[in-house]
Amino acid sequence: MLDVRGLEAAYGAGRVLHGVDIAVGAGAFVTLMGRNGMGKTTTIRSIMGLVRPSGGEIRLDGRVITGQPPERIARAGVGLVPEGRMVFPTLTVRENLVATSRGTRWTLDRVYGLFPRLAERHAQFAGTLSGGEQQMLAIGRALMTNPRLLILDEATEGLAPLIRAEIWRCIALLKAEGLSILAIDKNLAPLKRLGDRHFILEKGRTVWQGTTSDLDADPAIAHRYLGV
Repeated sequence: MLDVRGLEAAYGAGRVLHGVDIAVGAGAFVTLMGRNGMGKTTTIRSIMGLVRPSGGEIRLDGRVITGQPPERIARAGVGLVPEGRMVFPTLTVRENLVATSRGTRWTLDRVYGLFPRLAERHAQFAGTLSGGEQQMLAIGRALMTNPRLLILDEATEGLAPLIRAEIWRCIALLKAEGLSILAIDKNLAPLKRLGDRHFILEKGRTVWQGTTSDLDADPAIAHRYLGV
């Protein structure tokens, strides 16, 4: 579904990505791993059109989307849950959700079924929600675009353990439904448990890829590239 080849990107004169390769198959859960500052979020932002690549190619279902604006990429079926949640604080929960609604698979009722807390707080301003509730809202908002590929950038960062567990439970349900997912997260255990394939970045390049079994079979990989 998603094929990224030789992706390069920069902020001004500072190059960040020097050759990133990622592939996400239909219905697959793929992870992007690496220490902080290795280019993971820039890769996501480049895929979404928030950063214009300076080289390489991004294809979605075989069609080149490199450098297209974010709204076109979203309409093509890519939903983003950004780092930092970025909900609309002065809109209610319901307004946040309907603002991105397109298609019929994911509806308000279905999002509320996945995250009952959002149903309870449907009339509450998003800026007054807890961090965990805002994260649920960010995921629900992305689902309301009815994506075929969901990208999660640090979806459990800074959350209490019980809330993290709830978020991962819901992500596992999305995987079981066959939704394609590309995820970044500092919590390696759920990534390894759910991930079908992992890609590791080091200084803006893809330096390793493989399955959880491959990763577990060579502890030196995690020690060298992930700091664990």
